[in-house]
Formats: sequence, structure tokens, C-alpha cells
Amino acid sequence: MKLIALLERSAQSMEDAGLSFGHGTTNAFDEAAWLVLWKLGLPLDDLDGVAERELTAEEVAAVDALVDQRISTRKPAAYLTQEAWLQGVPFYVDERSIVPRSLIAEPLADGTLDAWLSEHTRRVLDLCTGNGSLAVLAALAWPEVEVDAADLSADALGVARINVEKHELAGRIRLRQGDGLQAADGAYDLILCNPPYVNSESMAALPPEFRAEPELALAGGADGMDFVRRLLRDVPAHLTPQGVLVLEIGHERQHFEDAFPHLGPAWLPTSAGDDQVLLLTREMLTALVEVQP
Repeated sequence: MKLIALLERSAQSMEDAGLSFGHGTTNAFDEAAWLVLWKLGLPLDDLDGVAERELTAEEVAAVDALVDQRISTRKPAAYLTQEAWLQGVPFYVDERSIVPRSLIAEPLADGTLDAWLSEHTRRVLDLCTGNGSLAVLAALAWPEVEVDAADLSADALGVARINVEKHELAGRIRLRQGDGLQAADGAYDLILCNPPYVNSESMAALPPEFRAEPELALAGGADGMDFVRRLLRDVPAHLTPQGVLVLEIGHERQHFEDAFPHLGPAWLPTSAGDDQVLLLTREMLTALVEVQP
């Protein structure tokens, strides 16, 4: 059997099984390509170059077993391969943290955030760091900064430590455990935060692939804003005078605007739209605290 035939058969099996995607791929064909190429030890970015390759019976059986595991467990593919990619950078991942997919990675990597920073930017906090991917990307993007990567979950920080060491950044990324900003150490020039923001109604409707991830990293309360409320109340004290907060809220813009009607954030463009990642300066946040009862 040729590789492309096996890939198409695998994709059809996943499609027929009604799997959900969104942890690095958006459809059955791309997910099948990921699993087939990974299992065979082939480059993930050269499908065309290997599509006509003839496979042995053992190779076909190995791929079939992995696809069957994806279908039977409904776990995200990244948990099966223990690898995920974000902005072309590979990360280790397992069930102790959510699969890295934060849209903050886009404005971080493409230079959009640079306009909001200065030559004096030295301290960055990645809050709710999960597997540490945003902390690593920040350290790679700005060689002059030092990054604190904070999370409530000791398990998630265990995964983050693997990635910090994998990318040889232990000298510039410090892992800190604590509940929200309790893990912060002083003031920062930039705070990145991909918090739990999924509202309770959406949480109840999540497919198994998303329920396989730690609920702590996803559930944001009735309107998804429980963590965000505490964050915006307390964060001015942890920003330098010119500091900025970059916050991901996913599909919760309406809930965010209902909760913070006096805020006028800068919305950053991403591949998922212009209303899922926002930026707030310390000045904006200080004004919010002053108008809140």
C-alpha cells in the first residue's frame, strides 16, 4: 500500500468516527497526515515527497494501531505523539497540560507585539503557562529578556520544565507556582496570559478531545470571566509604568465586554479573527480599577 492511500483511508476512518479536531489540525486529512508521518518517522512538512512511498505490512499495521487508538480514546493526537508544534517550534506535551495552541503565539512571533514594547523591555511574565510554550517563544523572540513562567498546576509546570530544558533556556526562564498573580515576582514590562476562559455552557458541550485536557486550564466559570476579573483587578500592580498585558479570551468577546464595559482594549489580529486576543496598557487598566466599585 502506498502512503497516500493509507493516509486517505485513515482520514476516512476518523471522519466516519466523528472525531473532533482543533489541537493542531482542523480536519481529518491533516490529522491523518500528522499521525501517519509521525509514526513512520518521516518529516511532517514533506507529504508530497513521500506520498507515493510503498509501505511494508508492518508499517501499515503500526499506523492502523495508532489511528485506532486515536478513535477509541478520543484523546488529542498530540497526547498520543507527545509532541505539538506552535509557530514552527516543537514542544513536548502530555495529559498534565493542555495542548499548546494559544493565538498569542502569532502576534508574539510575527513582530506585532514589538510596537508595544521598548528597548527597555526586560521582564516578561507568562501567566497560566501550561507546557511553557509561550514562555519559550518569548525567550526566543527577544534574546535580551528574562521570562517568569507561572502556573497553579505543579503538573503543568513539570511539562514546562521539560520544554525549557529542551530549548536550553533554563538560564532565562524561571518557573513559578502559584494561584494567578500570587506567583508573580514584582513588576513586568509584558504579561502574556492565556487563562481559563471557557464559559460553563460551552464547557458542558465540549467534545471528548477537549474534555481529555485538564479542566483547570479551561473552565472560566458561568461567563468565562472568573479568572479574568481577578487578573484585571490586580494586574496594574505587577506592570511597569509602560507595561502591557496581552490576554487571550477566545470566543468570549461578548462576555468580556459585558464584564468590562468601560474598557477599550486594542484587539490584535490573528488567524482566528481580530476579537480573540487583546492588549491592555497599564494606563487602561488603572483607569478600569478607578471606575469599578
